[in-house]
Amino acid sequence: MTQGRVIRISGPIIRAAGLAGAGLFDVVEVGEKRIIGEVVRLERDEAVMQIYEDDTGLKIGAAASSTGRPLSVRLGPGLIGTIYDGIQRPLELLFNRSGAFMAPGARGDPLDSSKLWAFVPAPGILERLADKKQVAVTPGLVLGTVKETESITCKIMVPPDTKGGFLTELVREGRYTINKIIAQTDRGEDIPIAQWWPVRVPRPNAKRLSPDQPLVTGQRVIDVFFPLSKGGTAAIPGGFGTGKTMTQHAIAKWCDADVIIYIGCGERGNEMTDVLTEFPELMDPRTGRSLMERTVLIANTSNMPVAAREVSIYTGVTLAEFYRDMGCHVAIMADSTSRWAEALRELSGRMEEMPAEEGFPAYLPTRLAEFYERAGRVGTLSGAEGSVSIIGAVSPPGGDFSEPVTQHTKRFIRCFWALDRELANARHYPAVSWIDSYSEYAEEVKPWWEKVNPFWAKIRQQALDLLKKEQRLAEIVRLIGPDALPDDQRLILLSADIIKNGFLQQNSFDEADMYCAPAKQVRLLELIMEFHERSQNCIKLGAPLIKITSLPVRERLSRLKSVIKNDDTFGLEAFEGEMRSALEELERSYRVKEGI
Repeated sequence: MTQGRVIRISGPIIRAAGLAGAGLFDVVEVGEKRIIGEVVRLERDEAVMQIYEDDTGLKIGAAASSTGRPLSVRLGPGLIGTIYDGIQRPLELLFNRSGAFMAPGARGDPLDSSKLWAFVPAPGILERLADKKQVAVTPGLVLGTVKETESITCKIMVPPDTKGGFLTELVREGRYTINKIIAQTDRGEDIPIAQWWPVRVPRPNAKRLSPDQPLVTGQRVIDVFFPLSKGGTAAIPGGFGTGKTMTQHAIAKWCDADVIIYIGCGERGNEMTDVLTEFPELMDPRTGRSLMERTVLIANTSNMPVAAREVSIYTGVTLAEFYRDMGCHVAIMADSTSRWAEALRELSGRMEEMPAEEGFPAYLPTRLAEFYERAGRVGTLSGAEGSVSIIGAVSPPGGDFSEPVTQHTKRFIRCFWALDRELANARHYPAVSWIDSYSEYAEEVKPWWEKVNPFWAKIRQQALDLLKKEQRLAEIVRLIGPDALPDDQRLILLSADIIKNGFLQQNSFDEADMYCAPAKQVRLLELIMEFHERSQNCIKLGAPLIKITSLPVRERLSRLKSVIKNDDTFGLEAFEGEMRSALEELERSYRVKEGI
């Protein structure tokens, strides 16, 4: 362990002499309380460190020592359902020890080392060892399983950095702690149940797979209009109060990911408190049990040390990669990357680096890329398929999407869900703008959606085109009013209004509408577009728009999302029959008048 002395203190940035033997990004312990930090720059025998804890009272000359290892997280059973800070300290355990505010230097085991877990060896390995047959030690080899929660089974695997060789021993089925050595190799390596992994190093995989499987969220505006793939990247930018956190909560609850990693990065304390109190009470719709049985929370509020906020997203994505390597589909909610970027800016200023646009460091795009590029759908080392999907909230000051964090984020993500202030003020949720948002995954997930409904791509494009026409007409309406428009253009306004209220808007308190199954999503939009096309035919035959708006099916179409349940296909078919009959009758009556 390399020893040194503090020679300069600038908030969370500390310079120490005598640390020539330290390595870049090594963990350091400073002062009598051994507060934790990380080496971020080396100059001869001096090291610049960022400190992850409150260093109030620290003095020049205090001891500083390097541990000789990079900042790492412990991976194993017991992660699920736990609340950590940015450097994987268990907050609930520390709260029970010291109360609401952590003392500098507070320590806590990331995983409970006293708890016994029921380990079940992988089939066939013990039998091969008993028959004196060789079992090659390959990275990702599954040695056994542990039932972590009712929803998640944790696979105990050979770590990716293992040297190889052959197994010489594997423990039998039993109850063990995470420190138990369950396997040994002929090269002298011990393999425990839990393992360590550096947070800034991506975990390896066998191959990258095409992102052609959608992450189904149950939110119609996302799934149909702006879909996200499993292993994809998305950003949710929006000003204060537009619903970023609420949208992420809805996705976390309803998406078809196996594991949720929620990173509260620099958010307000009361908002993070809502997450901590609501998530345990939320019911997982797939299992009927608590959502926390497949969730890990990382909390770094705005009043916590700024350097820990910077590293929290790397901690979260490393935990996600661990479950991905087991063959799980993992969704990361990072709320928000703007606060993370502000932490980078503060630390960069303390280190007297040359600022770039709006004071952010010049390496901001690189750090964003390092985070988002760790997403992906992959073939794992164990031969399974897993994915990490990253959904990052962005909080541009004043809702200005031209600011650096939003602009650089757009370079590295392929799905952009822009939140609109006017929609949020009108209580239209999710407040995703259908004009400013986009998804580059639409073509890749098209084959999957066409198995649900072969007309998905066609209906989706027709609806988006209709909404764009409505936007252009809205400018004219503001000047001269809707009555000056001909009926065919007023029909566009009417149909667009039905799409907004009857399809895009969802009520999270309505049991039938809070989650919408893929088949129901496409059928709803298909019915709306069919209504529009048949109404167009009626208007071409001379029917006034008032005749169409007075039809009872028009009002019912807007409420269909709440009336018809997800599995009620007969209800949708019955409504379609009624709508066709009403519009065909109207069309027939005007054909007779025109003598057609």
